[in-house]
Formats: sequence, C-alpha cells, structure tokens
Amino acid sequence: MKPRIAASILSADMGKLAEEIAMCEAGGADWIHIDVMDGRFVPNLTFGAKVIDAAKRATKLPLDVHLMVVEPENYFDSFARSGANGMTIHTEVSPHLKRQLDRIRELGCRAGAAVNPATPLSAVTEVIADIDLLLVMTVNPGFGGQSFIPGSVEKVNRARQMLSTARSAATLEVDGGIDRDTIGQAWGAGADTFVAGNAIFSARNPRAEIGELRDRCVVQA
Repeated sequence: MKPRIAASILSADMGKLAEEIAMCEAGGADWIHIDVMDGRFVPNLTFGAKVIDAAKRATKLPLDVHLMVVEPENYFDSFARSGANGMTIHTEVSPHLKRQLDRIRELGCRAGAAVNPATPLSAVTEVIADIDLLLVMTVNPGFGGQSFIPGSVEKVNRARQMLSTARSAATLEVDGGIDRDTIGQAWGAGADTFVAGNAIFSARNPRAEIGELRDRCVVQA
C-alpha cells in the first residue's frame, strides 16, 4: 500500500480555501483533513459544518474530519450532511465509544478513534472490530505547527502490531509534526496515513511538497 497523505487545512489560508484545497488535490493529496476544535477539549476553536460543506464543494477528495470536541455525537448528523466521509473521535471524551462509532457508520461515514500521546492504546482494545481508522496523535492536539514527539514512533509500532493481531484492516493514521524528517519514521513503524498541514502550506512549493513527503516514505520503507 502506498502512503496516504491527508492534507490538513488547519494551516491553509482560509481566505482562499477553495484554491488551497485545489492545490492539494493537484499535488496528489489523498484526503483533505479537517480539524474541528471546540475550545473545550482543546484550547483552540476552529471549523464547523459550514467549512466542511465548503470543502466538499471544492473537491472530490474524501474529507477526513477529526473531532477534537466534547460530546462529539452532537455533531455527527450535521457533519455527515455537510459531506464528511470519515469522522474520528477521541477516546478521552467518548465514554460510550462503541455506540458513537456505530452511529458514525450508520451515517455512512468511516469511523475513527483517536488517542492522545498520554492515552494508552488499550483505550481502543474493546472496539477494534468497530473502527475503520485508528489515529495516533504524535503531538498534544490543539494547535498546528508543533514538533513530533519522538516516543510516538514506538507507540505507532505497537498500534500496528495491535491491528495486525486483531486482523483489522483499519487505517493507521498519525497526526502532528509530520514533515520530511518524521514521516519516514512513522511509515517505518507501520503508519499508512499521514496528516500534514504546516509541512505542506509553509513549504516553498506546497503543491510539490505532498510528493516529497510521500517519497520520504518510499526511501524509509
């Protein structure tokens, strides 16, 4: 399987959202990643259903929606209507995780579960059969442009082993500090999908940077 690049619009110029998304699509991005933050679960406030709707109208790429919010179930229906193809929720704020994942799937979306750096992988052990994606956060969520936590590589490796043991076909995604220097390490540890925002949009040639990131995975494979 080739590495999948999920371009995060958290670092995009929101005044040119359609153009920024079109650039990512032209550069070979596989998904558009949309970070939803509520200012409660994380200390930042970002996008909602209207931005998902705008992104859906701007691209045919799947929209990978990451809910960094408390009570994520309150957003499922509106996000699905707006065009989300996948929704990932955090285990830390999902006490009824299986029921919430089931609801995401009922809406026709890919269901994902995310774990923060300090959250053990055991948080998803009982729902392995219910997830289409496992997101390992490689920074503490809330802001773009943070540095990759080195110890995350070993955690990604354990996540891959856990999915393999369970014979799960779930995507293994990493998010946080992904750039030319770190993506190869995460790929080598078993991740197959990489959220990249600052690395793309701060590059001298953002469109070409998507291919550069993918090439680093091939080199490190």
